[in-house]
Amino acid sequence: MEQKHKVYLAIKYALDKFFAILCLLVLSPVFLITTIIIAIDSRGKIIFRQEREGKNRQVVFIYKFRTMVSTDVPFNKKRQLIASDDQNVTRVGRFLRKTKIDELPQLLNIIRGDMSFIGPRPLMPVYSLSYEKWEYYKFSGKPGMTGLAQVNGNGVLSVQGRSYYDVLYNEKVSFLLDVKIFFKTIYVILRGEEKTLNEPKKEQIDEMRKRYDA
Repeated sequence: MEQKHKVYLAIKYALDKFFAILCLLVLSPVFLITTIIIAIDSRGKIIFRQEREGKNRQVVFIYKFRTMVSTDVPFNKKRQLIASDDQNVTRVGRFLRKTKIDELPQLLNIIRGDMSFIGPRPLMPVYSLSYEKWEYYKFSGKPGMTGLAQVNGNGVLSVQGRSYYDVLYNEKVSFLLDVKIFFKTIYVILRGEEKTLNEPKKEQIDEMRKRYDA
């Protein structure tokens, strides 16, 4: 990673904690209302906690508002995210997923230093067991609540499509890129992930593979 990227990341991670604390205070009414409607809608824990891989493949526990009836979901390598129309997703959960409100508890992860606002999306450790060499570069930075993969299709991307954007983000990380991702995240929330799908071409993935697998 270039020196200018390292300097920017040091500043970025410091600002992450400041703004996460600020957001937590400002959005406290949203947390309270969300807690109440989840409790009314279905039985179970309000906060969902799950192991994910963070920077340098260290296991971290991320937090989300529970959006499913049962959180005991079988592993599916080809489908990294649960579809919103899945029968296991609650009525309230569909709304929380669409608006990304279910991700808000990850502000606590940012304050703890496990995550950033913007970066590669953290996935369960089981996914990386079948990664190719080039895909592991996604772990060179902190994972994020949103990121380049999330604004280019997210759950409707292929597995390697997501890895491509995660690695590309770590290669190109900059203030301008983060600003672009921030505003595009708002667009994705309003339009939906399917409308923003931008699956990378096979040639693009092959070129990235050559850079890291050689």
